[in-house]
Amino acid sequence: MAAAAVPLWALRRLCRVLLFLSQFYILSGGESTDIPPYVMKCPSNGLCSKLPADCVECKTNFSCVYGKPVTFDCTVKPSVTCVDQDFKSQRNFIINMTCRFCWQLPETDYECSNSTSCMTVSCPRQRYMANCTVRDHVHCLGNRTFPKMLYCNWTGGYKWSTALALSITLGGFGADRFYLGQWREGLGKLFSFGGLGIWTLIDVLLIGVGYVGPADGSLYI
Repeated sequence: MAAAAVPLWALRRLCRVLLFLSQFYILSGGESTDIPPYVMKCPSNGLCSKLPADCVECKTNFSCVYGKPVTFDCTVKPSVTCVDQDFKSQRNFIINMTCRFCWQLPETDYECSNSTSCMTVSCPRQRYMANCTVRDHVHCLGNRTFPKMLYCNWTGGYKWSTALALSITLGGFGADRFYLGQWREGLGKLFSFGGLGIWTLIDVLLIGVGYVGPADGSLYI
C-alpha cells in the first residue's frame, strides 16, 4: 500500500506544478494572440467609411489642390471587419476628405501635449514646442503626429475670483499673495500692513485686471 501511495502523491504534485506553470505562462503574455494593436481602435462591423485612420490604408495623392474636396481609394487593414451602406461586408471603399496636410488642420481636429514649464503671463508671450496627434476619426495627408509651436496656455487651478476676493478682504495681511504662491510678497504685505493700505489698493487693481497671476506662471481658471 505504501509503495502504491507514493506514485499517486507524486502525480498530484506534478499536476499542480504543471497547472501553475501554464497559468503563469498565460498571464505573462507568453501565449500569442496574433491580433494587431490597431484592432483595439477599430469598431467591429461598422461602416468602412467611418473607420479611424489607423484602421485603413489609403492611396493618397499629394498633388491635389489644397482646400478642395478629394476622394481616395482605401482598403481596411487585416483583422478589421466593416460593412457598406447596405450592411454587406466590404474591404475596398472610397473616402471623401479635404486636401490638406495634417499640420494644416483646425485646432479642433488634433490634440497637443501641454507644457507646465513656461510662463503664460509674460511679455512677449512665451511659446513652447508641442507634439500634436490627429484625432482618430479625422483623415489628412502626411504624418498624423507633428510638432507645433503653441502659446503657453495651462492652469494650476488658481481661481481669479478667489484671488480678487482675498485681495479685497484680507489683502492687508498678504492673503492674496500667499494664495497665489508669492510668499515673499505676502510676507512683505503682512509685516507692512499692506504697505499702509497703498500696496493693498494697488494689488486689488493688478489682480482685477489680471496683471498679477499665480507664481507658477499658469493662467487663472
